[in-house]
Amino acid sequence: MVLFLLLIIVAVALGIIGTVAEGLGYLLFIGIVLLAADLLFATMRLSGGTRRRSPR
Repeated sequence: MVLFLLLIIVAVALGIIGTVAEGLGYLLFIGIVLLAADLLFATMRLSGGTRRRSPR
C-alpha cells in the first residue's frame, strides 16, 4: 500500500511540474502513464489479494 501511495504522489508531482514548467510537457505524459500503471497495479492486487490469505 505504501508503494501505491508513493507512486500516486510521484505521478501528481510530475504532472504539476509538467504543466507549470514550460517545455516540460513530457513530464506530464510520464505522470499520466505512471498514474495509469499504478491504478492498474492496485486493481490487480486488490482483486487477487482475497484468495491468497487463509484464516489461521
